Amino acid sequence: MLGLRGAFSRDDGAPKMAEQRLRRSAPKSVAHEANVSDRVFVHDLVLDVEIGVYTHEKGVTQRVRFSVDVDLIPADALNDDIRQAFDYDTIIKGIKAIIARGHINLVETLADEIATLCLAHPRAQSARVMIEKLDKEPGAVGVEIVRAKAGA
Repeated sequence: MLGLRGAFSRDDGAPKMAEQRLRRSAPKSVAHEANVSDRVFVHDLVLDVEIGVYTHEKGVTQRVRFSVDVDLIPADALNDDIRQAFDYDTIIKGIKAIIARGHINLVETLADEIATLCLAHPRAQSARVMIEKLDKEPGAVGVEIVRAKAGA
């Protein structure tokens, strides 16, 4: 008899990876955090992007997955007013505006531009941007960067 642990364990690492992803995106307990912050995120947004330095990547789009986490100074009161919030649509619209400008050579450049956009908000303290090219073999490849405002 396998028991509960054996019934759900697999050798391909999928449950462990899923657990890591959940742990990374799960809200942190105030008791476990020295600093209190709010977090706005967009995970697993897939868009077609003209990106890459190689000749075969010019003039074509590739599927790219974006995951962005922005840590914010907590708002005292937003009064249930979206105009006072750092909205996740700000992240999505910002990404779309950046890629609409045209071909980008480096994934690192794109990630840095997204982080800069997020950090322009007055409540934003840090941004984690992960970008994955999905059409490369043997699966997804990409970068993850973390940027913070000075003193954050």
